[in-house]
Amino acid sequence: MVKLSDFLRISEAAEYLGVSPNTLRNWENAGKIAAHRHPVNDYRLFKKEDLDALLEMLDEPDHRSPSSKPR
Repeated sequence: MVKLSDFLRISEAAEYLGVSPNTLRNWENAGKIAAHRHPVNDYRLFKKEDLDALLEMLDEPDHRSPSSKPR
């Protein structure tokens, strides 16, 4: 059984990741992270484990932006 308490709202998820809600929406639209929808109001919801996986992927050396790579 899925509990709504297992999910973060977009503002909470964005704060957790350290990005803006618009960035998180863009990532969801680009398929970088899956958003689930609230059954009543259709708001975006994100699983914390999905956010943690995204953070781990972004921390990998191959996925850093070119400007942040050591020279």
